[in-house]
Amino acid sequence: MANRAYNFNPGPSALPLDVLKIVREELLDYSGTGMSVMEISHRSSEYDELNNKAMILAREVMGLDDSYRVIFLGGGASTQFAMIPLNFLHEGKVGAYVDTGAWSSKAIKEADIIGKAHVAGSSKDAEYKFIPKQKDLDIPGNAAYLHITTNNTIKGTQFHYVPETGGIPLIADMSSDICSRQLDYSKFDLFYAGAQKNLGPSGVTLIAIRESLLKQLKDDLPTMLDYRTHTEKNSLYNTPPCFAVYIVKLVLEWIKKQGGLAGIEKVNMEKKDTVYAVIDRYPDYFRGTTEKDSRSWMNVTLRLPSEDLEKKFIAEATAAGLVGLKGHRSVGGIRVSLYNAVTLDGARRVAEFMQSFKKAN
Repeated sequence: MANRAYNFNPGPSALPLDVLKIVREELLDYSGTGMSVMEISHRSSEYDELNNKAMILAREVMGLDDSYRVIFLGGGASTQFAMIPLNFLHEGKVGAYVDTGAWSSKAIKEADIIGKAHVAGSSKDAEYKFIPKQKDLDIPGNAAYLHITTNNTIKGTQFHYVPETGGIPLIADMSSDICSRQLDYSKFDLFYAGAQKNLGPSGVTLIAIRESLLKQLKDDLPTMLDYRTHTEKNSLYNTPPCFAVYIVKLVLEWIKKQGGLAGIEKVNMEKKDTVYAVIDRYPDYFRGTTEKDSRSWMNVTLRLPSEDLEKKFIAEATAAGLVGLKGHRSVGGIRVSLYNAVTLDGARRVAEFMQSFKKAN
């Protein structure tokens, strides 16, 4: 695989090479069926076994007990922005949100269309450079839930604590850092993640929800936007994104082989420390865009002394086989995405390139 690039794309992003090899091996004949997993019926025993195994693995890897239901849906994490208030925002209640970037602000917009959103904390006035602290959160008593975005891909910030809510259900968009570190997932009543960063390809969203929260849903919801529709049918109410779920299962198996979340965390910590060390060594040249105590492990964001140097950096990095380092179009700059499948060697290559680029420019 000498021609494999070092892939730092922010999503869809790198998949573990070991997983891709299994996909290649099984692509034309899944489990002795003589068909690809993309061709078999989602009502078949083979897919039913795959689907159930993926759900069991998700609970096992994240340490969830049987009080949680795990489902796989289409529509991306963005559909959850609307599904959450549709399902839980009862009359007289507000949806409380911590606004830490583009994705949380989009979730707030959807909640305001459906009911009323309350901004319980925000770093918008500081260009989303930090995560609001627990003491600064304003969670009203009539909140139906508190919603956070655990990692912010564009601005490069991440929650390094789990908010205390005083018994109000805690909901989280974990699209860009799910299964990247050890975390007490039982502190969340519902969390969701588009798979295309840490869990698999685009096209499927994992949702984990407490059984007790399912009892609090509103009535008379559109069928496809009602969580009960999908939990009661085990994600098989309609045709699921079968191939994407299959790869999620393989990625979860891969995570187990890495030592579970403890093993993943150890590598991810070394990866982010490797890149941030260069930023901290040359802060006038590689300017980090976030406050240090809010730095993301998954998305390292930085600026160079000029936009021309940034363009040169991206072009030369791409030529060197380091792809996907361009910052989000809304903010520019450089972004090094270090999702689970990015290797430690890849992080080291980026760090070495940063230092050699500075020396030459």
